[in-house]
Amino acid sequence: MADTVSPWPHSPVKVGLVGAGPWARGVHAPVLAAGPETELTAVWARRPEAARETAEPYGAVAVARFEELLDRCEAVAFAVPPAIQADLAGRAAKAGKALLLEKPIGLDVPSARGLVDVIDEAGVVSQIVLTNRYHPVAREFLRAARDMEVSGARSCCLSGAFLGGDFATPWRLEHGALLDLGPHILDLLDAALGPVVRVRGTGDPRRWVELTCEHESGAVSQASLSGSVDVQPGVMRVELFGPGPGLVYDSADLDHDECWPVLRRAFATAVRTGVSGELDARRGLYLQELMAQAATTVED
Repeated sequence: MADTVSPWPHSPVKVGLVGAGPWARGVHAPVLAAGPETELTAVWARRPEAARETAEPYGAVAVARFEELLDRCEAVAFAVPPAIQADLAGRAAKAGKALLLEKPIGLDVPSARGLVDVIDEAGVVSQIVLTNRYHPVAREFLRAARDMEVSGARSCCLSGAFLGGDFATPWRLEHGALLDLGPHILDLLDAALGPVVRVRGTGDPRRWVELTCEHESGAVSQASLSGSVDVQPGVMRVELFGPGPGLVYDSADLDHDECWPVLRRAFATAVRTGVSGELDARRGLYLQELMAQAATTVED
């Protein structure tokens, strides 16, 4: 199953990349360089050597200063920790650059809200890399969910990322699954069942968290989150239940490379039209507020 993609009628969007870690090297750089909608023009990172290694395979330039990156692009993609992203993305927005943001968009609600305020004031386009939302199977799942009467849902987002390896990074180990995995599952539940009006949590963010969401529709959903369990590969599953047949989204057998052309086209289209899509920074702030609400009831 795939969304129909028409030829790209515009010039490629020139994108600068902030960050040169595993996610930047493995996803952002090759996806943005693949085109035809985007062109990777420059990379800036704290470690110049890593920036060069990320940029050179795609003919991009590794720059020494963030300001130099801004001079070489019309949009900026971020693959850095949320506290760093919120500050640098604000500076890029003030410079008039469109933003491709990672989740969460900030480390906390004040930083996320501050970034959204800057984006609104600057009038720039923003988009969040909520990976699942760009997969054709997930998009079909959400289309079907809109036509379904849902009483409740159960879901999980589980991985062993915190146990070691490239993604056992300091901010993830400190803040845990709620901040890292929460945006993915809360976004899917909210999109499938309607707006979340209340969310409660229990558990330890560094081990296992359970969320219970009450939706505007009257439906109730639950989510299990952990980045500290030995499951290979990771599990992302949402099950919807109601008076009729159930509906399931399961990422286990999906090819996640199918997400990236959809994401790239959506971002480039937003930049060229000047209109952000559904998954913009304001969506990121909404998810951050839900996570903060859950955190007040989670044992830390």
